[in-house]
Amino acid sequence: MIKLFKIKDQKREDAANSSGRAPVKKQSAGELRLHKDISELNLPKSTVISFPNGKDDLMNFEISIRPDEGYYQGGTFVFTFQVSPSYPHEPPKVKCKTKVYHPNIDLEGNVCLNILREDWKPVLNINTVIYGLILLFMQPNDEDPLNHDAAAVLRDNPRLFETNVRRAMAGGYVGQIYFPRCI
Repeated sequence: MIKLFKIKDQKREDAANSSGRAPVKKQSAGELRLHKDISELNLPKSTVISFPNGKDDLMNFEISIRPDEGYYQGGTFVFTFQVSPSYPHEPPKVKCKTKVYHPNIDLEGNVCLNILREDWKPVLNINTVIYGLILLFMQPNDEDPLNHDAAAVLRDNPRLFETNVRRAMAGGYVGQIYFPRCI
């Protein structure tokens, strides 16, 4: 029975090739879902999506966020998204390419966002993740930090935290760590 389906698939592929058309690449369920998610994106004007590998590679893309309020106003922060073929049953892998002084983003670009870890559910989508990232810039969370130093400063001295964020975004040192300009 299984061989019968293989033979049918082979005949269908041979027929497509003999008609001069390129063979059609089958998309995984994850790719199909991601295509739907991307086509339905509702991004704010402060957020831009790009595909550095071209439109044929939907599974790897970048999002640029430029917060228009809060501590990070005016900065541009780039995130890479790697989506596995088993999406939406597992969350995308998100990294921040921009070195940023933030309680929820460490210096290697790892992002602490609950929906990218324990709270991920297949009903969530790329739009939800992007709005979660935007929310991190509007309301940094000192209670679940990856950068413990930044979280302690935010909790204990919000004015110093704001000064450190501005210094880092302008291209400067916060303590012993240099941050490239992102304004």
